[in-house]
Amino acid sequence: MAKIGYARVSTEGQELTAQLDQLQTAGLDKVFQEKASGVKQDRPQLVAMLDYVREGDTVVVCKLDRIARSTKHLLEIVETLDAKKVSFQVLNINLDTSTPTGKLMLSMLAAIGQFEREMMLERQREGITLAKADGRYTGRKPTAMAQAAKVMELISQGKTKQVVATELEIGVASVYRIMKAKNCAA
Repeated sequence: MAKIGYARVSTEGQELTAQLDQLQTAGLDKVFQEKASGVKQDRPQLVAMLDYVREGDTVVVCKLDRIARSTKHLLEIVETLDAKKVSFQVLNINLDTSTPTGKLMLSMLAAIGQFEREMMLERQREGITLAKADGRYTGRKPTAMAQAAKVMELISQGKTKQVVATELEIGVASVYRIMKAKNCAA
C-alpha cells in the first residue's frame, strides 16, 4: 500500500516546486510529475502513474485541476483508480475517495468546476462579441503570409531578407517561407 503523488504544471515556464513540497509533506513513496496542458488527455506521466498504481495504493494530488480539466476526464481517471481498488486524495480540499462522502464530494466538485469553466468561456465569448460590435476588437494580427505581396515586392527591389523582415516586423523565417511558397530562390 503505497502513496503515489502526481504533480503537473501547464507550461515549461512554470515550476513544480510548490506542488512537490506539498506532496512530499504528505509522505509519498513516489511522485510522477510533468509539464503539460491539463486539456491534453495524452500525458505520459499520468498514463505511467495510472499504470503503476496497485490495489490498496492511494493517488495524491494538490488540487483537482492538476490531474484533470473536465468533469468527464476526472471521472474517467477516478473510475480507472476505482477499478484497480486505488483511492484518490486531494490535499487542498481534504478529499478522500476511500469514503462514500469523498466520492460524492468529488463528483460535485468536478461538476462545479466544469460549470465555472463553461460560464467563463461564455462570458469571454459575450465580451468579444460586444467588443467587436463597438469596434474595439479587431481580432488576431495578420500573419506574415498576409503580407506576402509586400514581401515579394521588397525582395524584388533587392532588399535582403533581414531588411524585409525588419521593415515588415515579421521573422526572417517567415520571409523564407513566403519566398518558398511563391517558388522563388532563397
